[in-house]
Amino acid sequence: MFVNEQIHAREVLLIDADGTQLGVMKTDEALDIAAQKKLDLVNVAPNARPPVCRLMDYGKYKYEQNKKEREARKNQKMVLVKEVKLRPNIEKNDFAVKLKNCRRFLEDGDKVKVTVMFRGREITHPENAHRLLKKMSEEIADLGVVERVPKLEGRNMIMILSPKSS
Repeated sequence: MFVNEQIHAREVLLIDADGTQLGVMKTDEALDIAAQKKLDLVNVAPNARPPVCRLMDYGKYKYEQNKKEREARKNQKMVLVKEVKLRPNIEKNDFAVKLKNCRRFLEDGDKVKVTVMFRGREITHPENAHRLLKKMSEEIADLGVVERVPKLEGRNMIMILSPKSS
């Protein structure tokens, strides 16, 4: 955003601080008016013909913009990706614990990456992992949805779950 002497156009469409149009005038005249009112001449639409400039307190404007950005960042929730790792031959109780963790992560609003890790010759039976991940997705259907279907990546089968939007 160009301010005061940084504006190189010959003529500008000038808008007063209260929003009224003062018309098209030479840049020097607009700078004189800005100096008289103790305000800055700010180019708000540089691509327009003629460029649109506004009289305002530029320091105050920048401060307000930064304040709005900080407020927006503060209200933003970071979505984390939590990971739950399983083995294809997991016991029922162990599965229940992993399921409980998965439910807790989804309730907190985080995404969950469910990974089934294969060792040795277990990789010859990927259907076991598919069955396990299908069961997991059915159990948490009330809290989350499958964002990425189970897919074999190297020695792991990965599925990503995301919380249901309320």
